[in-house]
Amino acid sequence: MTFDAAFIATWRAILTSRTLLSTMLLAVVLYAFYYPAPYAHEAPRKLPVVVVDQDASALSRAMIRDLDATRAVHVVAVTGDQPAARGDMRSGKADGIILISDGLERQLRAGTAGSGIAVWVNATYLLRASTIGEAVTAVIQDIAKTRLLPGGQLDRGGPPVTVVEEPLFNRTGGYKGYVFPSVAVIIIQQTLLFGAATFMGGRRRLGCWRMRRAEFGGTLAAFASVGMLGCYFLFGLIFWVQGVPVDGNVPGMILVVPIFATAVAALGLLAGSTFDRAERAIYILGPTSVPFFFLTGATYPLDQMPRFVAAFAQLIPSTAGVHAFVPLNQMRASIGEVANPLLTLVVLAVGYAAFAYLRLIDRSPRRRG
Repeated sequence: MTFDAAFIATWRAILTSRTLLSTMLLAVVLYAFYYPAPYAHEAPRKLPVVVVDQDASALSRAMIRDLDATRAVHVVAVTGDQPAARGDMRSGKADGIILISDGLERQLRAGTAGSGIAVWVNATYLLRASTIGEAVTAVIQDIAKTRLLPGGQLDRGGPPVTVVEEPLFNRTGGYKGYVFPSVAVIIIQQTLLFGAATFMGGRRRLGCWRMRRAEFGGTLAAFASVGMLGCYFLFGLIFWVQGVPVDGNVPGMILVVPIFATAVAALGLLAGSTFDRAERAIYILGPTSVPFFFLTGATYPLDQMPRFVAAFAQLIPSTAGVHAFVPLNQMRASIGEVANPLLTLVVLAVGYAAFAYLRLIDRSPRRRG
């Protein structure tokens, strides 16, 4: 079989197989719209809290209004009964309780210690808990900068210098712009890995998994082209549709995508050749998605992991892929600035392709008619 014939035959197998079509192509489209959906608001908004106002002063009422005016917090109830507020949090009606102690206004007037503000949060969701804490802290700091004037009025004269924070790359400061660019690399890798391994597992079950050189080259090129289409689809169209902050080095991205896709496709063919049937590819490789994401270093620095774990992470194409594609797509990095992950991808592509070649090539002599 020639290279061209193998390339076309592999694409035909992908398009005519429900398993391969849904795993490699439809799954990418589905994840492109499904995964960013929970991050549509970029950050938690209007989290319900109950305020226990024991001070019942002008200051406490102003503080409650300030809290409810923030984007992060919504005051669902104001009460003086602390046990009732705890009941609301236990029942799920509120994510937090804010206690304004009796005598807080007098304390601020006199500048003495004694009363204060306490916050209880439901730590089941750390992001929601930290958001409530940040909102309360911001309001308290704002109150602390004010002075109580006669009559209980608040002087809103702030400090003479205002610090303005402006995100450099993730300009929305949201979680979609932070999470999705890294997860997109995992989506491409895993769907391509599952598809190539499933394809090879199916061929091995039929006993026709050995290939000639041209057939191997065409098959590898076909799967790599699927990965390339997925990358260009996500990094191009979907990032724009989903509003992901992009300041990309397009030529650099176009250069790196084929190398990444080839590394993943070769790894998939190599892994699939060890399975005796197609179904085992999903069973065995399916649980790897979450560990592979954590090993990219997107959530925890690689240099803070044990050395053997960080070394193993370099064997996974998505690790170098994240460190190459995120700077190229979001930070307009040059090829020189992503030279290390790019070199890693080149080594993985060549290495996995070589191992797959040695594993899959049929060395039996050709029959002459």
